[in-house]
Amino acid sequence: MFETSSESPAPVRVVSEAIKEYVDRLGPIWIEGEISELNERSGGMAFMRLRDTSADMSISVMCYKNVLASVQPLPANARVVIYAKPSWFTKNGSLTMSAKEIRQVGVGELLARLEALKEKLAAEGLFSASRKIALPRLPRKVGLICGRNTDAMKDVVENARRRWPAVEFEIREVAVQGAAAVVEVSAALSELEANADVDVIIITRGGGSFEDLLPFSDESLVRLAADCRTPIVSAIGHEKDAPLLDYVADYRASTPTDAAKRVVPDIAQEISDIEKIRDRMFRRLASTIDFELNQIAQLRNRPVMKDPSVMVTSRRDEIKSWRDRSIRSFASILEIEKKELKGVRAHLRSLSPQSTMDRGYAVVQLEDGDIVRDAAKVKSGTRLRIRVAKGETSATVN
Repeated sequence: MFETSSESPAPVRVVSEAIKEYVDRLGPIWIEGEISELNERSGGMAFMRLRDTSADMSISVMCYKNVLASVQPLPANARVVIYAKPSWFTKNGSLTMSAKEIRQVGVGELLARLEALKEKLAAEGLFSASRKIALPRLPRKVGLICGRNTDAMKDVVENARRRWPAVEFEIREVAVQGAAAVVEVSAALSELEANADVDVIIITRGGGSFEDLLPFSDESLVRLAADCRTPIVSAIGHEKDAPLLDYVADYRASTPTDAAKRVVPDIAQEISDIEKIRDRMFRRLASTIDFELNQIAQLRNRPVMKDPSVMVTSRRDEIKSWRDRSIRSFASILEIEKKELKGVRAHLRSLSPQSTMDRGYAVVQLEDGDIVRDAAKVKSGTRLRIRVAKGETSATVN
């Protein structure tokens, strides 16, 4: 641009003219926004503020009245697209867009854009049922995002407290239509999401025109809601209205009153349920006691319970019978074993050398104890020992 220093600064006019020279080189562009202010002055010129639809920003726009007349009449906060070239006014150092053409954005075009955005978000899975978070049974605190001092806020708070008087709210009152709505609702949602005490968040507003509800279909807000870990209840407009926020919310309430019914239980119903459970428990307990008393009565009516000595007597007789049978069985086994032992003894006796000698035989042994089995092997003069049944004698071989 040009060189400057603290010793050689540029005059304001030089700077302003340099900016104008730069801006003049910029070509015209298409811009979309909402007309927030409109001032038709004498001399054939009109001035307006064009506000961003999602952020709290605006720019100045001027045009000839005949350019504005092509889209008249314009409703309040009309959404338009303009074909404009930036212009820099050197005298007061202001930037203004000089509009060459203005077109009002129709409902049909907005619907087409919303449908395209809806398909895009659905393809990403943001509307999937698997992403939905179950609402808490009894939240510690309910976050509420609503318009300032609106009927929707009163409906939610009053109906919730009627159902559960102890319910606590963290309320954030914000703009719920217009350019500031997206910014303020998003900021409130982020704040409540960061609050660990808030277990569920309700975003609500009453009914309105299609354009009034457009902020709740803003892509940035919808994505922010989809990323929240705190369950969200959407209660925007009437049942026929369906902003994109409804699709990413964990529950879509048809009205603010319906939202209140969904986030807190009905204390009267809870008390009724508790009483029913208590009655069932008492009936079951009474039935169990009756059954046990009947069992005890049956036990008492048994003979053994009337006269316990009967059990002792019957057991005594039974034990005596077992003892007698055991003695008889043992005696029988002992007699059999005695007979078998006697037989074995007789058999052993018949096979013993003593039995043989009792029949007249003798055992002849040499002096060293060896038994003589062959007479031919005994030499003459050998001393022999002869054992008989009773005693022994000796002899010498001739």
